[in-house]
Amino acid sequence: MDIFDKLRKSMGPIGQYHKEGHGYFAFPKLEGEIKPWMTFRGKEVLTWSLNNYLGLANHPEVRKADAEAAAQYGMAYPMGARMMSGQTRFHEELEAKLAAFVKKPAAYLLNYGYQGMVSIIDALVSRNDVVVYDSESHACIIDGLRLAPAKRFVFAHNDMDSLRKQLTHATRLAEKTGGGILVITEGVFGMAGDLGNLKAIAEFKKEFNFRLLVDDAHGFGTLGKTGAGTAEHFGVEDEVDVLFSTFAKSGAGIGAFVAADEDIIMYLAYNLRSQIFAKSLPMPMVIGALKRLEIMQTQPELKENLWTIVNALQKGLKEVGLDIGKTESPVTPVYMKGNVPEATNMVFDLRENYNIFCSIVVYPVIPKGQILLRLIPTAVHTLDDVKLTVNAFAECAQKLKDGKYYAEKMTQI
Repeated sequence: MDIFDKLRKSMGPIGQYHKEGHGYFAFPKLEGEIKPWMTFRGKEVLTWSLNNYLGLANHPEVRKADAEAAAQYGMAYPMGARMMSGQTRFHEELEAKLAAFVKKPAAYLLNYGYQGMVSIIDALVSRNDVVVYDSESHACIIDGLRLAPAKRFVFAHNDMDSLRKQLTHATRLAEKTGGGILVITEGVFGMAGDLGNLKAIAEFKKEFNFRLLVDDAHGFGTLGKTGAGTAEHFGVEDEVDVLFSTFAKSGAGIGAFVAADEDIIMYLAYNLRSQIFAKSLPMPMVIGALKRLEIMQTQPELKENLWTIVNALQKGLKEVGLDIGKTESPVTPVYMKGNVPEATNMVFDLRENYNIFCSIVVYPVIPKGQILLRLIPTAVHTLDDVKLTVNAFAECAQKLKDGKYYAEKMTQI
């Protein structure tokens, strides 16, 4: 068989909808400046789909820092991978400031969060080690585990009884192989918005011997007294052995970092394949990240504004009878019941008739018969934006209940 024949017969679980949804439900084009109201297909829409928690994407100080760095250094400098010719004092300065912010001895920059996490897992564990991870871990964690040679056990999402059981299995296996145990979870689970139970997981260290890796992509900048993240929120910074986060959420940029003890960071710097064999993070991204970090630390009102919007949105949605699950973070899911065509018809109605743009998640990403509309509040949304959205969602939820969106097949846009 020609390998292309196989691909053409099956576009994959999400790609099967490409004829109906490409350019609208998938790969939509939002245009204009990054702000709550943007342009979609020629009309202004209120956007709840951007991971721009603190509103830094269009912050004037950030725009100025990005522009000046690009003018001074261009996008090429530094050329080469960090280990070979891509090291600069600005990379080192950013790493030192990130480490201090999250209260870790050292940090190391990563070009992208996804590939960084994949490579972190690969570097930390060998064939004799055992990984125990949360069942709802992000795809970057799952892909890292698929490539890593370690044995693995999965525990039910945030279920501490399940974690205890899997740690018991992992301990027995590690004693036989002579390896160690790595537990992986998230600070904030990006789809549902609930927090990883870091405090309870840390308590297991009194009973089991393991190291803890936390992906805090959505917690960094949004949680904790200073915005340092979920570990700070729970007061367990010292119990998290390896902390990972990205600039793509609160940082509104590109890149990521990992923080840990100095010797572990040095080990990772010499063994992360996704960084050793990749070009260094360009200078405008590095200098831009320094400015973003500075603003996180010196303008706490941005986080305060974010939580004002988060609390108003989540309270309003609950008051009109909508199910937002167990979110404890800015991530705001709205759960409904219906088939894929119903979901797409409702989203079409929201975008075309209510001028509201949000992300839609359906089967096979979530169980069949469920619909998840995911809202991401930011510090630059307004209470009027919230009121408009809550009213629209209430009306659309009633239409869904009344069967007005029912269809057997998706309508081709």
